[in-house]
Amino acid sequence: MELENKIVIVAGGASGIGTAIAQLAAAEGGTVVVADRNVDEARRVASTLPKGDAYALDVIEQTSIDGLVAFVESRYGAPDVLFNSAAIWEMADILDATRASFSALFAVNVTGLFFLQQAVAKSMIAAGRRGAIVNIASQAGRRGEADSAIYAATKAAVISISQSAALALISKGVRVNAVAPGNIDTPMWQHIDKVFAERYGLEIGQKMADVAAAIPYGRFAHPLEVAQVAVFLASTRSEYVVGQTFNVDGGNILS
Repeated sequence: MELENKIVIVAGGASGIGTAIAQLAAAEGGTVVVADRNVDEARRVASTLPKGDAYALDVIEQTSIDGLVAFVESRYGAPDVLFNSAAIWEMADILDATRASFSALFAVNVTGLFFLQQAVAKSMIAAGRRGAIVNIASQAGRRGEADSAIYAATKAAVISISQSAALALISKGVRVNAVAPGNIDTPMWQHIDKVFAERYGLEIGQKMADVAAAIPYGRFAHPLEVAQVAVFLASTRSEYVVGQTFNVDGGNILS
């Protein structure tokens, strides 16, 4: 029960890694607010948790971010933990990338993440919480991706933001770390597989099979395997871990 009596926000909690984090955080005793722009699915996930709630969050809008913090504070008090996992993906290589795609990806994956982190950290500090923030990056932020250059750049920014925030906030009692998942069996990767099939004439499932074969571990990760590391970083077991990005990628990136 590492998160017992903790107030937990999971941004992007309506699917994939976010849902796995919400479920594990609740199993560890947390009161979990599942925040997602797909509020119907957020409510469905929250309804399955021992102590769950939902909020319609759009990280592009500052009013939505501020509304989430106000909602949590009014109902439960200041948050203790933020899992910052809301993100989008688009295929965009260097030659075909558009300004519209660049702006959309950075708006959610970087700007939204940054200002949600800021708003929650302010709430934690004002309430005197010893808080924890875990940002979800990606192995793409470690090495770049030929077919998704903008997405990779956003996730590199998440790693950098996490390091800077960690240095700025630790003296105020808030620990910041990040997780860099590799290839995870989620709806996002099923979407990626479909996009590759349409663009390159592959069979559905072929891209995922090829990627899995190249992973040293030999398979995609389950979302729970990422959630376990994320929850560890939010728990007292990692109290002395500050500003780190943990790879959860089956051996793809060695650092």
